[in-house]
Amino acid sequence: MEQQIAQRAAVAGARQKFIVGVYLWMAAALMVTGVSAVFAASSEAFIRFAFGSRWTFFGLIIDEFALVWYLSANIRTMTKSAAMAAFFGYSVLNGLTLSVIFLVYTAQSIGQVFFMAAAMFGGMSIYGLVTKRDLMKAGHYLMMGLWGVIIASLINMFLRSSGFDWLISIVTVAVFTGLTAWDAQKLQRIAVAPEGSDIAVKQSIFGALQLYLDFINLFLALLRLFGNRRR
Repeated sequence: MEQQIAQRAAVAGARQKFIVGVYLWMAAALMVTGVSAVFAASSEAFIRFAFGSRWTFFGLIIDEFALVWYLSANIRTMTKSAAMAAFFGYSVLNGLTLSVIFLVYTAQSIGQVFFMAAAMFGGMSIYGLVTKRDLMKAGHYLMMGLWGVIIASLINMFLRSSGFDWLISIVTVAVFTGLTAWDAQKLQRIAVAPEGSDIAVKQSIFGALQLYLDFINLFLALLRLFGNRRR
């Protein structure tokens, strides 16, 4: 009996360390993205390069999508070093494209919305980690909602409807709020490899990538709803 209790305690401790590691990876990626965005926004040369041509900006976005797709699809076969490089490379690239928000919104409103998103993300992460309710079924519906948001956003690129964009932003907030809880709960199900092993590090990076994407999309949707634009 005592041995079983000790084994359960060891498993619980390993799981807790794994989850903490995931959130540390995510926090590091957000810091890299933030520094990259501020640096890019303060560089007139980069602004002229990235936003002076529509094709250049779309090229950065395409590279960004390609890198996150590559990381998601190949992380199991990549080396630990390659996974880390791709993860932080994506964080830098995302920061460069996100620098545009400093040209559109005031710095004060960006800060306020960031803390709003952090509070919502933190609350839903805690819920996902502690709830006994199985969120798997809800997760499938949330993924359907995500695809709906993507399709609606593509359609609105041609319609350019501010009202439709407002509605898309509200749905996006709801979808990524739910996905945050779902992805946090999924961390509990991931088989924890020996601490420090390549597999454990790659599992942590993959979990951090999912949570990172949840936070960024939640933040951007809230910014579209509550951000104060520059005049």
